[in-house]
Amino acid sequence: MADGTASPIPAAELDWSAAETILAEACVGADDGELFVEDSRSESFLWDDGRLKSASYDAAQGFGLRVVSGERAGYGHASVLETDALRRAADAAGSVKRGAAASLDAAPARTNRRLYADIDPIAAPAFTDKTALLEEIDAYVRASDPRVVQVSASLAGSRRAIAILRPDGERYDDVRPLVRVNVSVTVERDGRRESGSAGAGGREPYEAFIAPERWKALADEALRIALVNLDSVPAPAGEMDVVLGPGWPGVLLHEAVGHGLEGDFNRKGTSAFAGKVGERVAAEGVTVVDDGTFDLRRGSLTFDDEGTPTGRTVLIENGVLKGYLQDRMNARLSGVAATGNGRRESYAHRPMPRMTNTFMLAGPHDPGEIVGSLKRGVYAVNFGGGQVDITSGKFVFQCTEAYLVEDGKVQAPIKGATLIGDGPSALTRVTMVGNDLKLDDGVGTCGKGGQSVPVGVGQPTLYIKGLTVGGA
Repeated sequence: MADGTASPIPAAELDWSAAETILAEACVGADDGELFVEDSRSESFLWDDGRLKSASYDAAQGFGLRVVSGERAGYGHASVLETDALRRAADAAGSVKRGAAASLDAAPARTNRRLYADIDPIAAPAFTDKTALLEEIDAYVRASDPRVVQVSASLAGSRRAIAILRPDGERYDDVRPLVRVNVSVTVERDGRRESGSAGAGGREPYEAFIAPERWKALADEALRIALVNLDSVPAPAGEMDVVLGPGWPGVLLHEAVGHGLEGDFNRKGTSAFAGKVGERVAAEGVTVVDDGTFDLRRGSLTFDDEGTPTGRTVLIENGVLKGYLQDRMNARLSGVAATGNGRRESYAHRPMPRMTNTFMLAGPHDPGEIVGSLKRGVYAVNFGGGQVDITSGKFVFQCTEAYLVEDGKVQAPIKGATLIGDGPSALTRVTMVGNDLKLDDGVGTCGKGGQSVPVGVGQPTLYIKGLTVGGA
């Protein structure tokens, strides 16, 4: 039976006892299933062109009921927490069983660990204080340099309360706060315009990011990148060695390698890494980890959206593939343990294997040594958007801050550089790994199957031989 403790879902109309009975009946003969209930509140503010351009507040409440039978999953969801709606969803989801007589999988283990506090970021500061802060950021950046012609600053916060009810009556409750602050700056000189941006966030209250020293650092960084790009020259093109900076450039690792290590793609044989556990897939010294247990990090979760506690999963160790990221269904079908990576965007979506905080561990080399060893190539410090083919791992990433390097000396910044390659090959071409591991500042959002979830990325400085660089 449900444990009777107070749920974070403020919904008096939800009859938990009836919900347990309906779910249990729907899952008779199934392999797995759960009821995922959500109550979320979110807000966003955008200051642009010297004025408050938009302010929004959204509230969402609902449930998703899933029944899993073999490789099939039935799902029903609704935005009302009513018993009749639960019954209709259960009837629809339960149809996937087709007379199956399986035994229900054991419930996930419980955890007393808490990676973030039960707070409501939206409650404070007040609306007028938030808009005043955005106006102050705008004024600060414009006063910093006469070449500034445009400033865009934004705040976003949310409180997502969830409850996961299992067919055996086990229930898992969590409240997930999340905030983000972003600053973008456009500068102009002699008719040429360039831009830069910086942001930070995590599972903390706004106060952690809007203290003057924090937001001014973001504003200064956005302006610095814009001014660097103002002096940039067209990027060269061709195959050359590349040094990737620490931190956010780990988004390339996330996209080009991380998705290929998710359990569903590998179980179906559609990933370039399928069937290669125990084989060398990267250069020596390359170790890739997914870890959802960091306190307050954007990609961290006390437990995933199926109730499994998150953990530290070593995916590649010293170049050798050790395993994949698993939700409950793909883990069961693959005969392995779930890794706490079953995630969903909302109650209206089914869970699937997703990353949390994915990064490469540090190595022995000094970053200066790595850059100094580059005879001629590109030093890519920051990235923008990119495209990746999961099956092949082929990627194209745009550099938002990059420099030409000749004889180990950093030269002019370059504009229009794109990195082209494929994740599996790029891993084998890593020749030096820096000792400066850095996680991103808390701005990552990952898309897969039409669903978006917050994630973290990171890496140390890396030397990669023979990437294709697309120029301006």
